[in-house]
Amino acid sequence: MPSNQSPLGALPARFRRERLLIVGCGDVGLRVARDLHGQDGEAGSGEVVRTRSRLAVFALTSSPSRVPLLRQRGITPLLGNLDDAASLRRLAGLATRVVHLAPPPGEGYRDPRTQALNAALRLRALPKAYVYGSTSGVYGDCRGELASEIRAAKAHSVRAIRRVDAERQVRHLSRATGLRASILRIPGIYAPDREGGTPRTRLLKGTPVLQAQDDVFTNHIHADDLARACLRALWAGQPQRVYNINDDTCLKMGDYFDLAADLFGLPRPPRVPRSTAQDALPLVLLSFMGESRRMDNTRMKRELGLRLLYPTVAQGLLSN
Repeated sequence: MPSNQSPLGALPARFRRERLLIVGCGDVGLRVARDLHGQDGEAGSGEVVRTRSRLAVFALTSSPSRVPLLRQRGITPLLGNLDDAASLRRLAGLATRVVHLAPPPGEGYRDPRTQALNAALRLRALPKAYVYGSTSGVYGDCRGELASEIRAAKAHSVRAIRRVDAERQVRHLSRATGLRASILRIPGIYAPDREGGTPRTRLLKGTPVLQAQDDVFTNHIHADDLARACLRALWAGQPQRVYNINDDTCLKMGDYFDLAADLFGLPRPPRVPRSTAQDALPLVLLSFMGESRRMDNTRMKRELGLRLLYPTVAQGLLSN
């Protein structure tokens, strides 16, 4: 007999339709919704294809002005605010799968937004799967060493410390309830069709980069591949499992900008020593230049089975 404890069981069979909730439905969230019906070519089994084809998509938004765009993309908008826990009660029991891409607030050492979302989801039947988009910044400075998922998080910036707190909350929810929750650690997101998604503007401004001996390794993922990774994790991610979501490129930051300049036919950026960089670069940019790591994406490929559309930034920067 159907169970009222199941998100689908209480409904007549003809109305049992899986429902995806996207929290933080910006550029990547819209790509997730776009790719839902198997266009990524990696739907897997026939059952997964059938599930996706009948899956309804909802998105939480705090902006009424965004409602028409969401509806245009075939997404049902739900007005609510992660900073107002009472507005999230309507999410209880709604979704069978959740993708959480919303960032923490811009201050403090905790993430009350993830706390509020998780509390709302626990009010009624939990979803089957939950994917949280974290950041590679939780690793801190690895001094150019390879960072796999078994490496301990040693976040340095307050921004990354908030993400460590969010990861902890997602793991706690998974352990306490049995919910299959996966954590994606995401580096720099880029795409030519994404606002600010390439270094072109910085190159046109002539913003400098660090000289070679001071430079740091940087990691990237094309926005389309990130969206596909979210979908793979929804169906194939393991409980409380962390996945690095990055491409195969291994470049230092200055070399990345040199590559982009060559591809775009623009002058390469000037190089400056770290000792004078603070006079030429904004503090936010300097903070990214203080951490160096090379992310290992083996687990993403083996366990999620993701075949990258853009294995290198050289391919991705020229995509349309």
